[in-house]
Amino acid sequence: MRRAQLSLSVVEAGVGVVFVLGVAFGFALGVPSPDTREAQLDLYAEDAGTVLAGEPPRHRGTTRLEEILESADSFQRERDALERRVERILPDNLMFRVATPHGSVGYRKPGGVPVGSASVTTTNGGVTIWVWYA
Repeated sequence: MRRAQLSLSVVEAGVGVVFVLGVAFGFALGVPSPDTREAQLDLYAEDAGTVLAGEPPRHRGTTRLEEILESADSFQRERDALERRVERILPDNLMFRVATPHGSVGYRKPGGVPVGSASVTTTNGGVTIWVWYA
């Protein structure tokens, strides 16, 4: 009985063709790009928190956020100014919500859209900032 054998060069050519086709399909179909919107939104929220945490107070306190969080009365007094300041900090294509222990400013968070967030802690409490694309 004689056995049939494939020559080594035919096997190598077959493996080469499969490899080349695999690489070609990889380029043709591509790889999905990662969704970086939430990471970018997190950075916007962190930047807003950093700016607010570093600003001097308007009336008293060590920072703007600490002044706002001092009491419910100070939050009510500074509420509109806080909202205007966050609007100026963030790009025009973003909406936001800032939550404090004494209340919130900004817009309602929508469901089903990417949202970035950041938290800032002060001696008077914490602030959470959420941002999303308008």
